[in-house]
Amino acid sequence: MTKKIFILLLTVLPALANAQLKGWTEKINDKVKNKTTARIDKKIDHTIDDKLDIIEGKKQPAKKIEVSQENRGDTSIAGKKLYVKYDFIPGEEVIYSNDFTTDNMGELPTGWNSNGTGAVVTLDAFSGNWMQFYQNTAYLTDNTVSFTENYTVEFDLVLRRTNPKAPFPELTWGVLSSGSLSPGDNALLKNYTATFATEMNIQPSENSNASVHLQTFANGTVYLKTDIKKPVARVQTFNEIIHIAMQVQKERLRIWFNEEKLYDLPKAIVSGANINQLYFIVKRYGGPEEEVSYAINNIKIAKGLPDTRHKLLEEGKFSTTGIRFHVNSAVLLPESNGVLREIAAILAKNPELKINIIGHTDNDGDEAANLELSKKRAGSVKQSLINDYRIDVGRMQTEGAGEQNPVSDNNTKEGKANNRRVEFVKL
Repeated sequence: MTKKIFILLLTVLPALANAQLKGWTEKINDKVKNKTTARIDKKIDHTIDDKLDIIEGKKQPAKKIEVSQENRGDTSIAGKKLYVKYDFIPGEEVIYSNDFTTDNMGELPTGWNSNGTGAVVTLDAFSGNWMQFYQNTAYLTDNTVSFTENYTVEFDLVLRRTNPKAPFPELTWGVLSSGSLSPGDNALLKNYTATFATEMNIQPSENSNASVHLQTFANGTVYLKTDIKKPVARVQTFNEIIHIAMQVQKERLRIWFNEEKLYDLPKAIVSGANINQLYFIVKRYGGPEEEVSYAINNIKIAKGLPDTRHKLLEEGKFSTTGIRFHVNSAVLLPESNGVLREIAAILAKNPELKINIIGHTDNDGDEAANLELSKKRAGSVKQSLINDYRIDVGRMQTEGAGEQNPVSDNNTKEGKANNRRVEFVKL
């Protein structure tokens, strides 16, 4: 009898164990489902409570953190950012400069021409004055001189957006030759391609509709046309500064968005074209102006082709406006990296070369403060060459000249821009 009971237990127990295990599994699954549902319900309730508190005035909405111009680039430089791959170097002499400092707020900049409206504004996240463009409007700057056959163009662009669902209108910008007309003539607002023009079209979007493309025109017909690039990360970046740079060397055209080189076109410019104007056009069909718009600042056009190696090694001196700092600060801007990398390369290939780095300012503000600022800026350049390019500290010395040695007239914006420079002198 005992033996039969034992055999029966051996037969029944595994079945009971399996049944119990199955029951435990079902209980665990039920527990997980209940816990998950409870957590989701709790989060939903919390979100609803927050929204109701805001509506009832019991709580302020969280402020969106915008990226300021302190945060441009990819790697640190003197405590900030630099563009690692950036090889843009500006022209030797600034012939046009505009940061809208002296313009009246809410009005079109002095001397500019337009077939619509525009306004000088301030932006909460960024310092300085900015020119805001409006839809279905073309703009011509107040420049009056030729860029010559070798020149550079730079400006800062912000894609302003407060409503993520609002569509951006298309932005077109470029340089043109006014031909027999003056650079600010009304006819150029519509017929800007009549003599020669470059035309870069920017279509911001968060999805695959983001695109850029470039074409050039000669005598009103297409001279060169590129394929549409899409998507482009830089035109999917909102409420941040995009530093745009163009370099023309006779027929060759190159364009950078921050450190990204978008175009390098060997035969884009008609030989001998007398280019003398920078223009902007905002197309229609975007969201409301208060929700999406374009703003620009820090326009610089410089002529000439710097020969850094020749001037430093053979002439013993090289001066540049291409090393940039924040306003009234010794903090380097990331677009300084093109020049810094060039200087570092010369020092690396010539190990016996020693240099003196001299900072210069314009004459705005207090003379003693300018002298101190110029010393600090020279020190920042030296520190960057040490930290970012491993140049031996013993090969460099620094000094500041402040506003004492101007190379241009401090009574003009262009003169001031040329005087804000860094000089490298062979020792």
